[in-house]
Amino acid sequence: MMAGSGGSSLFSGFRVLGLYSNHVSHALRYHRKHREFYAVTAVGKSFHTYNVNKLGIVAVSNSLSEDISCLAVDRMLVFAAAGRLISAFARNKEEVMRYEGHKQEVQLLLPLGDQLISADSCGDVIVWDVQSGEIYLQLHFDPATFGLSAMMHPSTYLNKVLLGSSQGALQLWNIKTSKLLFTFPGWSAGVTVLQQSPAVDVVGVGTATGRIVIHNIRLNETLMSFTQDWGPISSLAFRTDGPPIVASCSPQGHIAFWDLERRQLVTQQRHAHSTAVAGATFLHGEPLLVTNGGDNSIKVWIFDQEGGGARLLRSRQGHSAPPTTIRHHGSDGKNILSAGQDGTLQSFSTVHERFNKNLGHGSINKKKEKRKKKHLTYEELRLPAITAFSSAAARQSDWDGIVACHRGRLATTTWNYQRCTMGAHHLQPPITRDNATATVVDITSCGNFALIGSSSGRVDVYNLQSGLHRGCYGDEGKAHAGALRGVAADALNQLTLTVASDCLLKFWHFRSRKQEEELKLSAAPALMMLHRESGMLALTLDDFTLLVVDIETRRVVRKFAGHHGNINDMTFSPDGRWLVTVAMDCTIRTWDLPSGSLVDCFLVAMAPVGVSMSPTGDFLATAHVDSLGLCLWTNKSLCGPVGLRPLPADFQPTVETLPGVAADLTEQEVTSEEADEYVSADQLGAELVTLSLLPESQWKSLLHLDAIKKRNRPVAPPVAPTAAPFFLPTMPGITPRFLTPAETEQETQSKLLSLSSLGQRSKFSSALESADQAGLFDLPIRLLKDCGPSAVSVELSGLSAEGGGADSLLLAFIHMIDSMLTSGRDFDLAHAYLSLFLKLHLRSLSQNSVVMDTLLHLSSRLEAGWAEFRSSFDQSLCLLAYAKSALL
Repeated sequence: MMAGSGGSSLFSGFRVLGLYSNHVSHALRYHRKHREFYAVTAVGKSFHTYNVNKLGIVAVSNSLSEDISCLAVDRMLVFAAAGRLISAFARNKEEVMRYEGHKQEVQLLLPLGDQLISADSCGDVIVWDVQSGEIYLQLHFDPATFGLSAMMHPSTYLNKVLLGSSQGALQLWNIKTSKLLFTFPGWSAGVTVLQQSPAVDVVGVGTATGRIVIHNIRLNETLMSFTQDWGPISSLAFRTDGPPIVASCSPQGHIAFWDLERRQLVTQQRHAHSTAVAGATFLHGEPLLVTNGGDNSIKVWIFDQEGGGARLLRSRQGHSAPPTTIRHHGSDGKNILSAGQDGTLQSFSTVHERFNKNLGHGSINKKKEKRKKKHLTYEELRLPAITAFSSAAARQSDWDGIVACHRGRLATTTWNYQRCTMGAHHLQPPITRDNATATVVDITSCGNFALIGSSSGRVDVYNLQSGLHRGCYGDEGKAHAGALRGVAADALNQLTLTVASDCLLKFWHFRSRKQEEELKLSAAPALMMLHRESGMLALTLDDFTLLVVDIETRRVVRKFAGHHGNINDMTFSPDGRWLVTVAMDCTIRTWDLPSGSLVDCFLVAMAPVGVSMSPTGDFLATAHVDSLGLCLWTNKSLCGPVGLRPLPADFQPTVETLPGVAADLTEQEVTSEEADEYVSADQLGAELVTLSLLPESQWKSLLHLDAIKKRNRPVAPPVAPTAAPFFLPTMPGITPRFLTPAETEQETQSKLLSLSSLGQRSKFSSALESADQAGLFDLPIRLLKDCGPSAVSVELSGLSAEGGGADSLLLAFIHMIDSMLTSGRDFDLAHAYLSLFLKLHLRSLSQNSVVMDTLLHLSSRLEAGWAEFRSSFDQSLCLLAYAKSALL
């Protein structure tokens, strides 16, 4: 077999949309420098960091080898346990230390000063030194007698740790001396949570029977207890902004709030999460509660209601069950509609998370059902999961633009994308058969009509504005003898195409609803998709083959074979040239329609169940089995030339790594409080240039000094004041420097000038001559930077023989400019100094052949370098103009 070339040559993994949290409890930290709270949640093999203020993702950690089992944070580091390994992350993303020593999976983590305490499933407790990674102390507990289930550090208890067991007992240990200080007998129920209260010595204990115990560990006295009816306590949180409230969470997703003064239930938040509440934490000194759960959501609740109730302030949530159907919505390619097994319809933005929308869960028409049933539960009002949907953005501002089919139901529902709600219409044919269900749906390109096919063979037409039934296809309302597998209308509403399990593809006139032609297929079809712009119709058959039909000639023009499993979904590229298919054989294949060949194929770890390509062609979105997120793949052909060749018949694809989650570039990245500030290098690379960062007035005005002097010339001569104030004489330059008294007295003592002082060169000229011999021009460049425009002009004028210099200094200055251009540093100053130099000495330079040869060499270097940078500038400006036009 021929080996693959290493993944896909057409697509590259970019990021994952819609992942926020899992069943692992979050960790909350306060950043003193930013004065902001951050929440850390686990997502598979990595963790995300969100700012609680906006719930925007600010950092994504590097992936670990296994799924994260627990999280903990201290002032600077984030600790994540994955299997037997514990890793410490700095700046919320980079792994800086590993702690290896456990023999079983780590279940509990507790940072305590310079130590980290960890416990695994077999009863081993290890105290680590955080900085060195060495084991400071190791304890072992027998799971049969003391199965460790919770850990907590009591406030103000130095080097003390309180341990809870699944048998119900509590133990207080000193980790420095390795001594058991006290044993609490417990309350005949397994301990699930230990939480420090705002009061010293008082601890909240959550049990497996739903009992909440407020206990004083110093006096060994139970102050009060509560009992919730929703099962074990999954998390406890004490409010610290004034009201004495404790929140208890349950595996059913409910949260109860108890008043510690009145010792009663204040309020409850039912269905806060659709699954168990993994963690709950009150922000210190604020009426805000942060919760996360296994339903892939993180929420912030605010307590501003009458009676102490809470309301949802902000949230980030995705699908709580894997998505099954995904489609791009609109023509800009920025939004992806996704229907999941959890019954919700959501929209994910490829630009920023704040543009995500949750259209909610479908529900039955409550007004009509009230006449039949007087008592309807929450679950009875909810509709089953969406199996197929179609959307159109043409008239979405006028009426509903989304129609969805539900599992096991004949009636289809409409949804409004702009209002993010379910529509008012339930589309159902007037004549129904028993056990008939809606299977396929399509909305016309104009957005006025919906075509719905059912398992009984019916194809009905509905008006989306009024929701009225406008007719059906076929004699006696039966278009096919089998269940519909696909329905579509062309771009001009002239032709309707239907395909069903009776192996027939039929062509209908859209308005008259009369059959024009039919095509017999070799096997039963499974899916159908029409590319309206090109008129290409793709069909997947039960024998794992693909057919492409031209709706103009109504003939099969392409047939593809190669999949070894059921084809789950397919999508066309915007130009209709490629057909991308995904199947249960875990392959994603790209077929080239003009050449009729397979041009790209790669494997993924989880079987893809849905695929959709952006209308702009920049991203490919896929949904996978047992994955709650949507994977985005970039199209490499938009970034550069991609050589696509037909793959041989014996091509063996290789595995492509699924993309990870990336943080938004617009959000602020969290750094450690004591991390050193980044210092930029003098030069990043040989192919780049660096500017001097000096004020523009220091080098832009070098060529216009004569005009500036003429403009600034005084109208009248200065008049000396009658009594001039005392001042210290200063040296010329950008930075004011005072003359020393010794220098001033020496100048006043003698008014005679020696010949040696007249012939003495300036400090810059001497440094330039020495630097030319050594080949290092850092000192003369630094001296010129310290001079103002007039001083620079004086220094360059003094390089010639007329100004007291020599031809060797002129050649040395040209060498200095050449070195500046070669290194790429001070790019603006090099051109400005060279321009002034040529303006002052071009006539004298033309008479020296050696200097002219050096100048010609420098001129060729300038032209080559500027041509390269000009092409880079043009490419960047073109890309920026394209991005601006795409956003508009």
